[in-house]
Amino acid sequence: MLYFTLILVTVGLNTAAQLLLKLGAGQAVPNLFLIGGVACYGLSTVCYVGLLGKLNVSFAYPLLIGLSVVATTIVGATYLHEKLPFLSVVGIGLMLSGIFAIAFGRTLN
Repeated sequence: MLYFTLILVTVGLNTAAQLLLKLGAGQAVPNLFLIGGVACYGLSTVCYVGLLGKLNVSFAYPLLIGLSVVATTIVGATYLHEKLPFLSVVGIGLMLSGIFAIAFGRTLN
């Protein structure tokens, strides 16, 4: 349960970093959005290193990257009002099925 929580925190920090960097892009440098985005990336890296100390990289990396892509896409569509074409929705579904397969496959070992 601790690892699952740490995975979700890391994904949340990665997603927050992407959102903050997008909001800070095109503004004077430095700005609070960019600083916040870099800080979120730093914290997510610390969490990720903690996970790597306990989990296989072949499990942790695809899980974190896949969930981060899905979360960032949803946040971009929701908060930044970016268009989400149908094929992107299909891609998210395929990614989620792949993430499920990786996670489920680990429980079978």
